[in-house]
Amino acid sequence: MTSWKNRGFSLLEMTIAIAIGVTMAAITFIALMPLFNESHVDAAYDTTLSVVRDYRNQSIKQSKRFIITFTAPGTITVQYWGVGVPVSPAPVTVATYTLPPDIQFTVQPGFPTNAPDGFGTGITAIDFDQGMGLGSQNYVMFMPDGSSQDTLGNYNSGVVYLGRTGDLYSSRAVSVFGTTGRIRGWRLYNQSGNIWEQQ
Repeated sequence: MTSWKNRGFSLLEMTIAIAIGVTMAAITFIALMPLFNESHVDAAYDTTLSVVRDYRNQSIKQSKRFIITFTAPGTITVQYWGVGVPVSPAPVTVATYTLPPDIQFTVQPGFPTNAPDGFGTGITAIDFDQGMGLGSQNYVMFMPDGSSQDTLGNYNSGVVYLGRTGDLYSSRAVSVFGTTGRIRGWRLYNQSGNIWEQQ
């Protein structure tokens, strides 16, 4: 006769232990999902902001022109545009960045009509060349003096919005002021109505 001390676990006991473990893992995963989602938004925002700032700084330090193009749903392309006489050579791609797949350049219902830095009305996801009658351009070009211009030589101000579709308060924005090249980062908050706050 076998002693109860040497018997081990029954199949029922093992099944219950596994079920408890799986349930705890599922609860933990569900609880951490908002943190994973937030980290994707933060990574996309940080990438966008740092690319714009870095290549503006490089334009000044290296006395070169860099074009930063934003392409939906989430690609940033950086090109160097050399100077030639009488015609400049074609731009050369120097880097490409891709946002996390669940984050894209987007506008969402609920955006306030007061856009960051007053550029546009918050209805176009990539909205540069404000005040030039063109609007909705998808690029900025940084000059050696630090300013942002379009390819025609006009100062190029505007904003790009990014976030997770259907998640209004994941929205971020990056604005560029053409004459000085000033770059600002923004986040959408609900404070007695939706407002953009500088980060």
